[in-house]
Amino acid sequence: MQKNYKKERAAINPNVELYDYLKEEVGFRLADRIFDIKREIKCAADIGCNRGFLSKHVLAESVGHLTLCDTSPTMLAQAQGTPGLNMTKLEVDEEQLEFEESSLDLVISSLSLHWVNDLPGCFTKVIKSLKPDGVFIGSLFGGDTLYELRGALQLAELERQGGIAPHISPFTQIRDIGALLNRAGFTMLTIDTDEIVVGYPSMYELMWDLKGMAENNAAFNRPAHISRDTLMAASAIYKELYGKDDGVAATFQIIYFVGWKPAPHQPKPLQRGSGEVSLKDLGKIIESGSTKMKDKIDKKDTIETK
Repeated sequence: MQKNYKKERAAINPNVELYDYLKEEVGFRLADRIFDIKREIKCAADIGCNRGFLSKHVLAESVGHLTLCDTSPTMLAQAQGTPGLNMTKLEVDEEQLEFEESSLDLVISSLSLHWVNDLPGCFTKVIKSLKPDGVFIGSLFGGDTLYELRGALQLAELERQGGIAPHISPFTQIRDIGALLNRAGFTMLTIDTDEIVVGYPSMYELMWDLKGMAENNAAFNRPAHISRDTLMAASAIYKELYGKDDGVAATFQIIYFVGWKPAPHQPKPLQRGSGEVSLKDLGKIIESGSTKMKDKIDKKDTIETK
């Protein structure tokens, strides 16, 4: 499997920590959202845990037991948790999850789901493993990730070879995540995006770091090599279009989502057409509220000055 080979190769690199900066940051931001779940979490699973970018921020006071899942045995061995956190490590693919039905309170995943071939099937397995009112929290790369590199390579190949080939793995669009989560049965969805812009001396350092992160292209239809001539042209184009005084910029779009498994006591949306206020009157309502607030403030100031 291409994905597992790349992850194993990255994990055995003695300087693997040098390439953790992006996944460390996203893991920290995602782990912070676990603290917003104001309930007891007895059992949780981290699918595609990599080197433990989430588990190192999960507190034993928040999660009773955490199962770390990944296809790379070396990365699993390197993953660590916080002091006192009860953990189990499981070598399994995200598409082959076999948790017992309704056995988990929480499933988390950070920057791993973009490698899943059957995302609807993965989401179905996740919701099946969750207890009613269980929650699925995750992050993955969005469709605008590395648009600079993609554009530079495509322009260079069109110029030098008269055609283009896929050199960057495809990423999921924001609009598709909500549809796929709904299709799997999740409710009360929350989806937002963030952009992390990283500077590099040139395009070559970016590509080297992507390899170190195990995020270089793993598509089966990718070309085995890029010619030196095309790479030099792409680097020049990258510098011309996205260059800075000290190098070039690369954009990583991160999609964060939260989805809940339905439960009888969850809030339900009102029936369509049951609203008592039209959206076209929203401006008037806001203006009226502002006027009332101003009158209260003026009245309070008058009383205090007397």
